[in-house]
Amino acid sequence: MEKPRQNWAGLFNISFGFFGIQIGFALQNANMSRIFQTLGSSLDDLPALWVAAPLTGLLVQPVIGFMSDRTWLGKLGRRRPYFLAGAVLAALSLFLMPLSDFLLMAAILLWVLDASLNISMEPFRAFVGDMLRKDQHTAGYAVQTAFIGVGAVVGSAFPWLLDYWGVSNVAADGGIPDTVRYSFWFGAAALFLAVMWTIVSTREYDPEQMRAFAGDSEDAVPTGQTIRALATRNYNGAMMWVLAGAIVAASVDYLDLQKEVYLLGALLAAYGLASMLAIRLAKGGSSSNMLSQIVGDFSGMPDIMKKLALAQFFSWSALFIMWINTTPVVAINFYGSGDPSSAAYQEAGNWVGILFAVYNGVAAIAALLLLPFVARRIGKVKTHILGLLCGAAGYASFFVITDPQMLVLAEIGIGIAWASILAMPYAILASNLPQRKLGIYMGLFNVFIVVPQLLVATVMGTIMAFFFPEQPIYTMAFAALVMVIAALAMLRVREES
Repeated sequence: MEKPRQNWAGLFNISFGFFGIQIGFALQNANMSRIFQTLGSSLDDLPALWVAAPLTGLLVQPVIGFMSDRTWLGKLGRRRPYFLAGAVLAALSLFLMPLSDFLLMAAILLWVLDASLNISMEPFRAFVGDMLRKDQHTAGYAVQTAFIGVGAVVGSAFPWLLDYWGVSNVAADGGIPDTVRYSFWFGAAALFLAVMWTIVSTREYDPEQMRAFAGDSEDAVPTGQTIRALATRNYNGAMMWVLAGAIVAASVDYLDLQKEVYLLGALLAAYGLASMLAIRLAKGGSSSNMLSQIVGDFSGMPDIMKKLALAQFFSWSALFIMWINTTPVVAINFYGSGDPSSAAYQEAGNWVGILFAVYNGVAAIAALLLLPFVARRIGKVKTHILGLLCGAAGYASFFVITDPQMLVLAEIGIGIAWASILAMPYAILASNLPQRKLGIYMGLFNVFIVVPQLLVATVMGTIMAFFFPEQPIYTMAFAALVMVIAALAMLRVREES
């Protein structure tokens, strides 16, 4: 039995909620460094403040993926309960963020906002696989990527538009300007309404229908297989993770590293301890606990997923470097001011919003028109390699462009890479993952999005303070380099014939 073919209206409804979610992400990415610095953060402290975002993704996405695979709430369905819960919490966080009076409040709200966005976002990846037959996966993820691009354009450009329409872009008391306040409030409403559209306009297949669609495929593998495989493992690998965490933590004082590196060591050790506990539970015969299932699925990922994960690791490292540093880079190197209270800095912040809108707009167009055209001729893997190299060229061009208006050209390359990163790996994976575990595997795959962000947030400040103090533009060189490494990692991936 095969799933019904979705028409364009169906594809639209399935992914429209992502339009709103991406407005939230765009406002966060383009404005949080600006908000943090406005509330008193130094340039060197930005990575540590941003660490909340990837950490919440690391914790939330596998758990939500695991839970959504096992959820069925009647008419509300399987994935849609998580769409709704995440949308409500994210909208509240967006509403409260520009009301922050002090740095700690903004940092806590960023944590809540990113967790909420992840609660809604992670099931959307699996939702495409749930609702579409295999021959529509590429189209489904292309439409989703287009909505991501359009939503990001709206979210990124809105502060600039408000400034253009006469709304004050500099607060009289040196606080968060009205352009940012109103943009976040608009984003809260848009996110909630867009997600509600998808919830109301779609109807998920119930568990009996999903089993019928799976038939005798690999989805019928007994659920206890993961636990049995985990029970055969020893504790050596888990102990190595704990040891690695201890070494990283011990190196902070010895090498005079910044204190946020402690977090990296703690996370490595925590994963090792979690693995030990998961193995112990599996050996004890516990077959229903979430921890063992997640650890077992992580260690038993399909081979193609492991190879794609390496490319994801490097490509998302480059993206996170860009999101953290573009505002100070443009302000210092193109507008001549690193003072967050200055009009020049706030003008630079608005222009960064436009630059982010450009790369997201390019991504929306590329996802629907360029990437499918190229992929049909050279394949998805080579298309992704080409897209990543375009991104590397975009980052490198920050060193040769002198006019801030011309940075739009850099964003074209970055936009093509962004479209490819959002579409190609998921299109490659979608037909190779077991439907029964689509949520957890998508959540685990997204771990390789958030782990590099944590790495950047914990070590980039140390690297920059040591080699290039007060010169954030060199972060773009790091971004270009790791994007090239991501392209090289894709050479190991082989598509199905």
